[in-house]
Amino acid sequence: MSQEKRTTTDAVEILHHLYIKDDPERIASLEAERVKSKIARQVYDLRISAGLTHQQLAEKVGTTIEVIDNLEETDYEDHEMGDAVFMLQRIAKAVGKRIEVDFRVVPLSTTGETTASIAAS
Repeated sequence: MSQEKRTTTDAVEILHHLYIKDDPERIASLEAERVKSKIARQVYDLRISAGLTHQQLAEKVGTTIEVIDNLEETDYEDHEMGDAVFMLQRIAKAVGKRIEVDFRVVPLSTTGETTASIAAS
């Protein structure tokens, strides 16, 4: 029985086949980048909806413009945040789970604190 060669024109599928395949390191790296991208989009949306500049948000957070800009651009070294995401993914995988970052904007609590959660599912 001959095997038919499957063809596709889906660029994402082609790139995945060429560069990711079944390489666990590359798959983990791709997942870390997806999480960083989601965080970046949410930080940007939050800043814009609050009508703040990078400078204003940095001052409110107590950090630098570069940190805010890097978060929004996913332009930071893996050891700064990507390693943490990668490690969380490894831990979750070790216990048969996966990581979902749940970053929601909610009203401040009565103590003036906000929370962000990272859940394993």
